[in-house]
Amino acid sequence: MKKIYLILFAALFTFSVSGQVQAPQPSPAAKIEQKVGLTDVTVNYSRPGMRGRTIFGELVPFNEKWRTGANMNTTISFSHDVTIEGKDLPKGTYAIFTVPQEKEWKVIFYKDSNNWGVPQEWDESKVALEATAKVQEMPMEMESFTILIDDLKNDSADLNFIWDNTLASLEFKVPTDSLTMASIEKVMNGPTAGDYVAAATYFHDEKKDLQKAYEWINKAVEMQEPAPYWVLRRKSLIEADLGKKEEAIATAKKSLAAAEKAGNQDYIKMNKDSLKEWGAKQ
Repeated sequence: MKKIYLILFAALFTFSVSGQVQAPQPSPAAKIEQKVGLTDVTVNYSRPGMRGRTIFGELVPFNEKWRTGANMNTTISFSHDVTIEGKDLPKGTYAIFTVPQEKEWKVIFYKDSNNWGVPQEWDESKVALEATAKVQEMPMEMESFTILIDDLKNDSADLNFIWDNTLASLEFKVPTDSLTMASIEKVMNGPTAGDYVAAATYFHDEKKDLQKAYEWINKAVEMQEPAPYWVLRRKSLIEADLGKKEEAIATAKKSLAAAEKAGNQDYIKMNKDSLKEWGAKQ
């Protein structure tokens, strides 16, 4: 009889897995994607409903860690470092746990976001940041738990947690000014040495305008002192293809010396092979 029960259990389990019945979830998944300034913010969470229940103080006890939603961890991702209450939070993905109270909530950004609910073993070393959200009473009820990113400004926004007649709001700041100034400076200063190398390499490899590739690689060399051996190597190849053998040999010798100093055996061999091919005097 025991064996029959085991077989029936196994069959039921197999059917439930292989059948893959699709049905609506009690707490549907939701996703928010919001650009704040120049920073991408993404929130993934599940939305439980009130369904006639008293939420805060009963279903969600005060002064206890809450998963801040349902099912898997509620997570938030930032594409750049942000600041909350004057404290830095590095870019990345975090689980959001909260400790609701009547007047304020503690909001915890936790480095491990792969839990189902609050971790059974809380690791304080995984707490990236703690902050305090302000609580307001709303004049109406929100049936489904909701997270919103609101009050958008160039350098900040509010992360809002809404359920029942409670709104908990936490401001975060993004580095829009520093990102914008860096972009302006880069554009106004023109292409970098790396940009010139990339353009010259593409034109050379694709057998496009070699004279233009030569112009660009020379600009890259001029912008770097001393020029890296890999840039000099590219310049020597372009010079050789342009029929400038003497210049190619002189440049290859510089690349060889720099590669030997850096201990890069690949570039040492490539330069020696080219110098031999071009008839360089030893």
